Amino acid sequence: MRDNKKNEDVVFGLHPVMEAIKSGKEINKIMIQKGLQGNLFHELRAMLRHSLVNIQLVPIQKLDSITRKNHQGVIAFISPVTYHDIENLVPLLYEQGKEPKFVILDGVTDVRNFGSIARTAECLGFNGMIIPAKGGASVTSDAIKTSAGALLTLPVCKVDSLKQTLDFLANSGVTIYACTEKTEDSIYDFEYKGPLAILMGDEETGISNDLINRSQYVGKIPMSGGIASMNVSVASGIMMYEAMRKG
Repeated sequence: MRDNKKNEDVVFGLHPVMEAIKSGKEINKIMIQKGLQGNLFHELRAMLRHSLVNIQLVPIQKLDSITRKNHQGVIAFISPVTYHDIENLVPLLYEQGKEPKFVILDGVTDVRNFGSIARTAECLGFNGMIIPAKGGASVTSDAIKTSAGALLTLPVCKVDSLKQTLDFLANSGVTIYACTEKTEDSIYDFEYKGPLAILMGDEETGISNDLINRSQYVGKIPMSGGIASMNVSVASGIMMYEAMRKG
């Protein structure tokens, strides 16, 4: 069943959620009541065992706060867009005579920042965004609203492994530029020529070291104020603008 009253992207109940999975719906996450048992539940878990769907075990009170209808301990959040396959998108862009330009988000969970970054990326002519299947924000109605609709046109690729994706991009001729405070180099010292990807991390932990080590260029945004960090959506805008200005 759908709860259109509260959120058009919500499907609840064991049978409806299982049917959504079988039909190939793009699912951002599934909330499952802690301690849930029964044959249907075990069938659902078997279906999800090898999927990339983000699964959260939550108390029943959390599910009840989303819908007062009979959710049977399971609620799925359906993506309003279809995610793209990065391994198909990159060669397609080359075939179209375009130089791929992406934004990669490592651990950015705030949908407002996510939507704002997407809006800037679309305005500056980037070809898509790359996000992790787990541990980051997904395309939701709120994210689309914050992006001013950009997420309805800007391709978004949800990947199982950002490390493997960076390796794939590098092997495809895409240069990775990481923005982090873990360096003395400035983002203004780079040329940003050819196919590229801007890599951004969340404001608390930043980009993981594994991804930094896979980046060809690592730079920070010079700051002279007293606050040590910058909002990730603002920092992303600075990086993207610098890349497009020099590219």
